[in-house]
Amino acid sequence: MGLLDSFLNKRIGPVFLKETSDAEDFIAKMNSLLANAAGDIKDKIDEQIKYAEAGLVGEKQIVYELKNSGIDMYILHDIYLEQDDLSAQIDFLLITRQHIYVIECKNLFGDIEIDEKGSFIRHVKYGRSYKKEGLYSPVTQNERHLNVLKEVRRQSKLGSFLGLSEKIFDNNFTSNYKSIIVLANPKTVLNDQKAPKEIQNKVIRADQLISYIKKIDAEAKDVNWSEESMRETIQYFLDKSIPNKSDYSKKYAELLAECKKNSKPVEITSEIDISNKSGKTCPKCGKVLVLRTAKKGANVGNQFWGCSGYPKCWYKEKINS
Repeated sequence: MGLLDSFLNKRIGPVFLKETSDAEDFIAKMNSLLANAAGDIKDKIDEQIKYAEAGLVGEKQIVYELKNSGIDMYILHDIYLEQDDLSAQIDFLLITRQHIYVIECKNLFGDIEIDEKGSFIRHVKYGRSYKKEGLYSPVTQNERHLNVLKEVRRQSKLGSFLGLSEKIFDNNFTSNYKSIIVLANPKTVLNDQKAPKEIQNKVIRADQLISYIKKIDAEAKDVNWSEESMRETIQYFLDKSIPNKSDYSKKYAELLAECKKNSKPVEITSEIDISNKSGKTCPKCGKVLVLRTAKKGANVGNQFWGCSGYPKCWYKEKINS
């Protein structure tokens, strides 16, 4: 490499232009809701928190790998794009001097098999036996993300270069943009021996990510984008990224608010004492009312009649003195 090439291709190392994730905000909102929830809603909120936390752990593993890669690249973490009626939540979008990579992170538990049709099957051990279940293909999911990226970028390329045809743009996009599915759970065993070759080449473990990128980049010997070109491309997608309109925590907030509106619970009560029946039935659900003792709130220690269907039914009434 000559002095001019060395100057034009100065080392920039891995640079995150966006490192934060919306998952952190989602988890914080859901934990706030969890503190005021009970029953089925509490279980559902807790389940969503665990899923989000698992996903975030996997993404942090990829952040670590990218930061320690030593590769010249710009990186966006967790961006949301829309084009017409299409949308995509992309875990990682990064550009090296040779390619643009679209990474879908999966922190899955259990072992993953990809069969000859390209179907994803999860094997989870329960005691001495295994349970098998199908998974929606992350390869298909990431192909949708690529389609959104393609249409978003098409607006810029065809608008800026009047001589660029649709066919040339499509061919360039296919050559330049690469899909990667990363299994971030280090305990996951991947069995893809029967999988089609084109799928085998897209699904890897997190500890293989950097060597995979270096291998793919090395095959593109005629491509060597400048830092200016890399920055322009990744900045374009960053500018196009918008907040995700789908606030999933809002759904649970509305459910919790509706529950409180209907039942107006003010105390967390003790376990039901079925032996202390009131002889009356709940006007809301028809189950028997039983004696309860408030454990928290302004009426702590006081007794009242509460529905035996709690926590699905929050009805209660004062004891007449």
